[in-house]
Amino acid sequence: MTPLELQIQTLPDNPGVYQYYDKDNKILYVGKAKNLKKRVQSYFTKNHDNYKTSVLVKKIVTIKHIVVPTETDALLLENNLIKTLQPRYNVLLRDDKTYPWICIKKEAFPRVFPTRKMVKDGSEYFGPYTSFKTVNTLLELIKELYPLRTCNFDLSLTNIRAGKYKVCLEYHIGNCKGGCEGFETQEHYQTQITAIREILKGNFKESLKDFKNHMQILASEMKFEEAQKIKDKIEVLENYQAKSTILNPKITNIDVFSIISDETMAYVNFLQISHGAIIRSHTLELKKKLDETDQELLELAVVEIRERFFLTSREIIVPFEIDLGETIKVTVPKLGDKKEILNLSERNAKYYRLDQLKQIKIVDPERHTTRIMAQMQKDLRLSVEPRHIECFDNSNIQGTNPVSACVVFKDGKASKKDYRHFNIKTVEGPNDFASMEEVVYRRYKRMLDENQTLPQLIIIDGGKGQLSSALKSLEDLGLRGKIAIIGIAKRLEELFYPDDPIPLYLDKKSETLKIIQQLRNEAHRFGITHHRDKRSKASLVSSIDNIPGIGEKTMVTLISHFKSVKRLKEATEKEISDIIGLSKAKKITDFYKKE
Repeated sequence: MTPLELQIQTLPDNPGVYQYYDKDNKILYVGKAKNLKKRVQSYFTKNHDNYKTSVLVKKIVTIKHIVVPTETDALLLENNLIKTLQPRYNVLLRDDKTYPWICIKKEAFPRVFPTRKMVKDGSEYFGPYTSFKTVNTLLELIKELYPLRTCNFDLSLTNIRAGKYKVCLEYHIGNCKGGCEGFETQEHYQTQITAIREILKGNFKESLKDFKNHMQILASEMKFEEAQKIKDKIEVLENYQAKSTILNPKITNIDVFSIISDETMAYVNFLQISHGAIIRSHTLELKKKLDETDQELLELAVVEIRERFFLTSREIIVPFEIDLGETIKVTVPKLGDKKEILNLSERNAKYYRLDQLKQIKIVDPERHTTRIMAQMQKDLRLSVEPRHIECFDNSNIQGTNPVSACVVFKDGKASKKDYRHFNIKTVEGPNDFASMEEVVYRRYKRMLDENQTLPQLIIIDGGKGQLSSALKSLEDLGLRGKIAIIGIAKRLEELFYPDDPIPLYLDKKSETLKIIQQLRNEAHRFGITHHRDKRSKASLVSSIDNIPGIGEKTMVTLISHFKSVKRLKEATEKEISDIIGLSKAKKITDFYKKE
């Protein structure tokens, strides 16, 4: 498998932007995708009629990608990267007028209007939006609910007091409150602007509350058509996400860094932000030598990335405090736009790590296994790597036919040839604790007698009671302290240790917990299957024992063939006679007819 094929195979199934590079690491093409993996694969799995596309595919050596939450974000990010990087095979975008914004003008009585051009005069800009239809929908909603001025007069207090302006038609038809003649105060107008600003940010809660009150008032006044119009606008507002995670333009010239690490590696993602848009993304891979902290690794990575890309920003966003001297402002956001862009960076670091792990699993399975084992040893506080794990589970439904199952994982994978079933011999009725004590004793007594290699870890499916029972058997065999043993409770996935009243809770997404859950589920499946087989055979034997003239040999033959009483009852006389002869078949069918 070539490095390029490996990159394609491990791409995520998420929305995002992909970038193609040639052998000299020059950008060839930037594209967006609803599903990164499917879109990129399509370039390499079909014949292209277009000559330029065929040439492009032949030149691709490296694929990079940035994951974003939605298709809309992918569209906006693609647009920004094409303008910044100007790849050879993309349509050249020469200016920044592609997508519209909504502007709240910096004025005494601010106007709200659409624009394709950003002017740095202190005004607020929201967007960019992917279509003017969206912009117009929002502006229509704002216009209907908040009467604002549309004129471009200088409405300073001096001009208003001097009576310089007169109200226009917009005032007379109810679209404006007449601030130009002092009929509306600046404070009241600013209250409306504050509400509009929240709508454009995507914070609709208070506005929706006001709209619904307005709708109810109209309905109570029997103005149903007007109330319906307000309802339609409310639905548009509720269903529309006005806020793009490709941020607002006030966030500019800021670098974002996040880190994801495991036992052996750390991955630092970097996003460069200009005017609220991502213009560059890079992930740096760091191999741990000692037990370095995330703080040490992130400080090292930030310095390296800033030097590599000649970054001069005065502010960086990071997940925790780091020391970079006094010239750089370090921001650790908790809420808002900056927190969202930090979350996006962390998501990209996680996906990059997953890609690398998938590739390692394919090309170097031994390294993958070693990493998993080292992680499990650390997470479970073991003295050695758990290369050989055994898990026990009891099965008894309504107290009948109690059985137990033991499943075995070696190097993190199921070793099915080593699985074992146990029929409970010394316990009467449904007693999980006694059953667990019996099977654990029998399992390891036999392994000791046959000089087999013992596991490094035993997992008991159950809480403190089952764990104590298993521990008693290990103690009787002189194995306590020689084999690590833990219990896993089903309800909250707590891990119990001997002599420790406080359970261990692992991260729900951790690989260690996933392997333990896989062991537990496999033991449950294996035990239930055996229990069903045993119960079915027991009921068949019990049923056949009552039939006069049917002996043990005939019984075994019928068990082997029909598997269950139900099937035997439903069988025709001919189907049974084909197996055991006409005479015995007649006895069986007659018996079931009477029954």
